[in-house]
Amino acid sequence: MSERWKPSVTVAAVIERDGRYLLVEEHTPEGLRLNNPAGHLDPGESPAQGVARETLEETTHAFTPQALVGVYLSRFQRGAEDITYLRFAFCGDLGPAMAGRSLDQGIVRTLWLTPDEVRASAARHRSPLVLRCMEDHLAGRRYPLDLLSTDASVFSSARRAGPD
Repeated sequence: MSERWKPSVTVAAVIERDGRYLLVEEHTPEGLRLNNPAGHLDPGESPAQGVARETLEETTHAFTPQALVGVYLSRFQRGAEDITYLRFAFCGDLGPAMAGRSLDQGIVRTLWLTPDEVRASAARHRSPLVLRCMEDHLAGRRYPLDLLSTDASVFSSARRAGPD
């Protein structure tokens, strides 16, 4: 019997202010790359909680998701590594920087770029989803947060086997 396919679930913040988008520059195995504030969903959190946590860790700013921009499926291959990502991208409100916090390990800096600058830097993006999420945001794609439902079992400390 083959192993069950399990995509990696990630969350991303699409943050626009005064016509510019917030990106992070980060170290990756492919070198310095640009990305939305983003990362993997952790056990015991909803996608909205995950994106707030990741944004705080990568930018030092509190983030309150207001809408879902989109849900994206992508595949990444590096040598023998073959990973499928399921990304939940949110837009929302960025608060002030939190005193005493530093950028997460691997994050070099944050940048505010115009849409044209984001498009021009596509070769440096960590994923094609960076540009796709911005374009969807610019196109006005917004879905209510209650589109996503997180069952209470996710927040319980005991893990139970779910249905197949």
